[in-house]
Amino acid sequence: MSAIERSRAGMIVFGSPSRYVQGPGALAGIGTEVARLGDSAVCVIDAALMKPHGDKLSDSCREAGVAARLLPFGGECTEGEVTRLAADAGQGVQIVIGFGGGKCIDAGKAVAHQLGAKVVTVPGIASTDAPTSHNYVLYAEDHSLLEVRKLPRNPDLVIVDTAIIAAAPRQFFVAGIGDAIGKCHEVRCCAEAGGRNIFGASPAWSSVALADACHDVLRRFASDALAAVDRGSPDPALERVTEAVVLMSGLAFESGGLSVAHSMTRGLTAVAPWSQAMHGLQVAYANIVQMRAQGADEAEIDDFAGFSRDLGLPVSLFDLGGRQATDAEIATIAELTMRSPHIGHLPRVLDLAGLKGAIRWVEDRYSGGAG
Repeated sequence: MSAIERSRAGMIVFGSPSRYVQGPGALAGIGTEVARLGDSAVCVIDAALMKPHGDKLSDSCREAGVAARLLPFGGECTEGEVTRLAADAGQGVQIVIGFGGGKCIDAGKAVAHQLGAKVVTVPGIASTDAPTSHNYVLYAEDHSLLEVRKLPRNPDLVIVDTAIIAAAPRQFFVAGIGDAIGKCHEVRCCAEAGGRNIFGASPAWSSVALADACHDVLRRFASDALAAVDRGSPDPALERVTEAVVLMSGLAFESGGLSVAHSMTRGLTAVAPWSQAMHGLQVAYANIVQMRAQGADEAEIDDFAGFSRDLGLPVSLFDLGGRQATDAEIATIAELTMRSPHIGHLPRVLDLAGLKGAIRWVEDRYSGGAG
C-alpha cells in the first residue's frame, strides 16, 4: 500500500469526469467542447473510424479554433505503441483525444499521461466503461494484461455520440452490457468487505446505489437497446443503456471498487482461447463465478445466467472459448486470478481452492448449454 493510500484509510474518495456529453450527433459539437480545454490537440483514433468520422472531428475542432491532428492507433495498447504515438504527437500538445474502443482510449490516456496533457475520450463503441475512468491498461505483445496504470485525474471530457454507438457491431454493445451488469455485485461486495476503491480509499456508498441502478437499467432496457443497435438507430432505450454502460458503471466501479469478476481477467487474458475474448465478455462470464463465490442463492444465479444468455452473453468457459476447460487450465486461471489486488474484496474468505470450486461449479451447471 502506498503512502497516499495509507493516508486515505477510512476516507471516501469519489472521482468522475469533469464533463459528460451524450446524444446522437454529439461528435459534431466536439470542437466547442474541446475549446474549453485548450487550442492544441491530437486525436488517437481507431483506423475503422478514420474515414467515416475523422474529417468531422477535425472540422469541428478547426471551426472552434482548435488545431487537431489525427494519429492512427496501431491496435494494441502496448508500451511500444504508446511511445510511438507520444513521439508523433510531439511536445506542447495541450489535449489528447482518444476516439475508438477501450484499448484505443487507453492508448490516448497513456499518451496524455506521458505528455502531461488533458484527456478527452470519445468511445466509438460502448464495449466498456473505460471512457470515464482514470485507469488505463497496458498489454504485452501477446495481448495478455501487463499493467494497470492511473492518470492523475479522471478525463476532462467524455463525448458519447449515440448515433455512432448504434451503428457499431452488435457484439461490442453486448460486451459493454456484460462489463457493466455485474458491477452491482462487485461494488457491494467491496464495500461490505471494507475494501479499497480504485482511488485507494474507502468505497463511497453512493457507488453502491449507482451500481444497483446500473443493473436495474440493464435488466429493464438491455433487450430493447439491442434491438435499436440491430436497426442502427438510437432510441430512448439505447440512450439509457449507453449511459448505464459508460457513465454509471464507470463511476460505480472507480469509486466503489472491484472484486472477483474483474480479478478473473488476470487469468482469462493469459490462457487461450479465453484470452481472445473481449474484456466485457470475459467479465460477463466471471460475473457468474463471482455470484457463486460470494454465496448467492442458486436460484438467483440461475436467473442471472438465464438473462445473460438471452442477451448473448457467455455464462461458462465453454460459452466464452468454445470448448471445455481442462482442470489444468482452470487451475492456471484461478492461480493468476488470486494475484489480483481486488480478489480479497469479498465479505467471505476466498482461497484458491474455493475459487477453483466456484469455477468448476459454474462449468458443471452451465457448460455446453446445460442449466
